Amino acid sequence: MSDPAGSAEYVFGVTVRFKPTEVDVSPDRFETTMSISAPRPGFEGWRLFREWLWRGELTDDDRFTRVAEERLGLEAASGVDVVAVDFRELRTDRPYLDRLREAIAEDLEAYNADDVDSVLHKYLGSSIHVRE
Repeated sequence: MSDPAGSAEYVFGVTVRFKPTEVDVSPDRFETTMSISAPRPGFEGWRLFREWLWRGELTDDDRFTRVAEERLGLEAASGVDVVAVDFRELRTDRPYLDRLREAIAEDLEAYNADDVDSVLHKYLGSSIHVRE
């Protein structure tokens, strides 16, 4: 059964590098896609876009690299690390996007913006992909 509030996920491209000490590997890096579920708008942690993004780009590459390593379980792994992360999109369905827009509208002053569209563009750029 689908959630009436909808669902969404933040999608990132992640480049991982192998640095083994006893063998050579080729290629020594690869890119993968990492998705993080977006919290329901209005609930704890729902403003991830505000914390992590500006105009569709990560605001702090180094900090988010550490977040990616933690989410991927690499922080304690020997010989493997994240060398690059880039934001790809907020992949959402219409109910989630509608609820997100409502939650932003309820606190528009916090974003120093005149309307919801400018808030979405300010943080997510044009990186919103609505699944039908």
